[in-house]
Amino acid sequence: MKKVDLRSDTITKPTGEMRKAMSNAQVGDDVFGEDPTVNKLEEMAAAITGKEDALFVCSGTMGNLVSELAHCGRGDEMILGDESHIFYYEQGGSAAIGGIHPRIVPNRPDGTMSIKDMESAIRADNIHFPRSKLIVLENTHNRCTGIPLSVEYMKKVRELANKYGLKIHVDGARIFNAAIALGVDVKDLADPADSITFCLSKGLCAPAGSLVCGTKKFINEARRARKILGGGMRQIGILAAAGIVALNSMIERLIEDHENAKMLAEGLSGIDGISIDTKMVKTNIVYFDIVKDNFIRDEILIRLARKGVKLLFLGPEKMRAVTHYHIKSDDIEYVIDVFKEIMS
Repeated sequence: MKKVDLRSDTITKPTGEMRKAMSNAQVGDDVFGEDPTVNKLEEMAAAITGKEDALFVCSGTMGNLVSELAHCGRGDEMILGDESHIFYYEQGGSAAIGGIHPRIVPNRPDGTMSIKDMESAIRADNIHFPRSKLIVLENTHNRCTGIPLSVEYMKKVRELANKYGLKIHVDGARIFNAAIALGVDVKDLADPADSITFCLSKGLCAPAGSLVCGTKKFINEARRARKILGGGMRQIGILAAAGIVALNSMIERLIEDHENAKMLAEGLSGIDGISIDTKMVKTNIVYFDIVKDNFIRDEILIRLARKGVKLLFLGPEKMRAVTHYHIKSDDIEYVIDVFKEIMS
């Protein structure tokens, strides 16, 4: 039986080239700044995003949290979307650990927040209010169908931040997907931001790790935050070696994942009982609704599993599929055929 796992691009496994690089990696104590492989990866990350410096962390959640802690003090406020990954899936760490107050603004279907809404959320200087310090964006936007935020939008948010003296952090877990989909240099998407994170362990296939990028002063603060969170990982060049391979060889091929996602969306759109807006599929994430009367969620998942297909429900009717390195066009054809059989 064929097995097709579309639950997330986090399920990717390191390539043979990565495994070889990991086994041969030169290592040292990274907390002392003595791991040459980590140092090289951080230099590469800073260069590719156009920032002064970078920091290797164990996960995207840690990368976002150390960024929030570096930008904000206890009682400060950050503005972020109501559909953002940080708000939904990171356990409220900014508030629980950093004492940072979240000010929630509605995300529009394309993942943006309106400039007007963000401006309205910025606090006046008043002793009754927390101080607005940070605007957080997500690119691509996971819960908003993986849509990339444009360079033009990023510049508008920068203008707003400058007007009120705020910083911008970008949760760029899939920022390379955004750059490929938009046909722009990732530096252009990162330039308006004061800090940006990106993941190595999603579409880029590395086994673990994310990078935080920004000014040297910011990275010094982020490094302190990483330490207090227990993120000093010592001889971590073994993982950084896979990250170097990822940056060198796995970015341009992301277009294949986007093409497979579009193929899946088009195939699902012709099946009775499935509702999907194919125009919203811009990268490697496909959202669709099961609209068949009296369907049972668990039964759908069980029948898919019997055919070797894994997906996620992210709402009462909403399913998500994420294409990645291990998914090929014949896998997509198989999944479409399985859905035709199940929905009939």
